[in-house]
Amino acid sequence: MTKHQKNKEQAILAAAKEEFLEKGYDGARTTSIAQAAGVTHAMLHYYFKTKDQLFERIFMETIGVLGQGIIEVFTQNSKPFKERMQEALELHFNALKANPRLPLFMIREIASRPERFTIIKNVVGTFAGSLLNTMQHDIDQACESGEIIAIDAPTLLLDMLSLNVFPFIVKPVFETATGLNLDVESTFWEQRMRENIEIIMRRLTPHKQ
Repeated sequence: MTKHQKNKEQAILAAAKEEFLEKGYDGARTTSIAQAAGVTHAMLHYYFKTKDQLFERIFMETIGVLGQGIIEVFTQNSKPFKERMQEALELHFNALKANPRLPLFMIREIASRPERFTIIKNVVGTFAGSLLNTMQHDIDQACESGEIIAIDAPTLLLDMLSLNVFPFIVKPVFETATGLNLDVESTFWEQRMRENIEIIMRRLTPHKQ
């Protein structure tokens, strides 16, 4: 693929991501995506044959790259486990901050079109098993050394997801109820991330006798 073709493809992906997040899968129109990307409708279909293909590519690049990034954090075996856990929390939270509409979008898509879960499962399944295995191995080693207390990897991963994802899901309701404007530049998000890290670190730290 030439540089020109690559630029066109990236323009389509950027426009499609905005269209999907704004209107949902069913409301998104490839004609609108083509117009926003500055390409013809025929050219869009040259790069992506179907809307499903375009949706899956965007999801893979958004979620798949994040998952791979977290795995890479945990493979830095020279660092203490708690330090790697903090880096993973920050990486995950900042990715959500960069894509604040993504969690609510995913929930809406799964609720309205359960069959869409197949795409999500295919993407997440490519790294979830590897991530859990890596985490559990490192957790066991950190427990043996006395760095952390015992916890299973699925529980720890769910704790991380729950703490990081929920604020972005509840953001519209929270803003309406409190009158606050929690845009991505607000100091609220940095404070929220630090609070989440502190909660997880306290959970992992052995109790003093």
